[in-house]
Amino acid sequence: MSERMSEGLEKVYAARTAAGLADAYSTWSTDYDRETLSLGYCLPFLIAAWVARHVPRGAGPLLDAGCGTGLSGPFLRALGYDAVEGLDFSADMLALAARRGAYSVLTRAALGELLPYENGRFAAFFSTGVFTEGHAPASGLDELVRATRPGGHAVFTVRDVVLERDGFRAKFREIERAGRWRPVEESPPFRAFAIAEPDVLVQTFVFEVL
Repeated sequence: MSERMSEGLEKVYAARTAAGLADAYSTWSTDYDRETLSLGYCLPFLIAAWVARHVPRGAGPLLDAGCGTGLSGPFLRALGYDAVEGLDFSADMLALAARRGAYSVLTRAALGELLPYENGRFAAFFSTGVFTEGHAPASGLDELVRATRPGGHAVFTVRDVVLERDGFRAKFREIERAGRWRPVEESPPFRAFAIAEPDVLVQTFVFEVL
């Protein structure tokens, strides 16, 4: 990589357990926005474009899965999505997200485990920067799809290096073969950071839940 990543980001990528990742985010939470934005982190803002392309306003509640400090929420609100809920496993991150005033509900839970939502609660879920190295597993998609209503959408990014290696492509096919979603859109790889970290590439995927 051409530039050194922030110390907080290094610790997050180096985490090898859920507890270690939670500790890394807890330590980093107060500096997270400043550090990631100084690197040109753009995913929380870009995801709004894909949501707006596929999910009509007024369709119902949206779930920001892995909302972190809540950077996406205010921009979805500005675009007219007035029912946005947030989910994250870090209490410190959720406390910062609450201050933004853009989420109707904030829930602490971990992707990859059972989620506290009824079937078909959401018109869509969206997620950025969560399906990456050392973070949420591909299996986390199962519960998110369950909590999304038929005709709703799944909109999320996946880091390039985990797409095949960590079973995301296989999980996509598994869910499709089970008749639970169909593919709608797959972006080309693009940079997650506009300024630094040019080698950190992601793709955005959109599926319609069936």
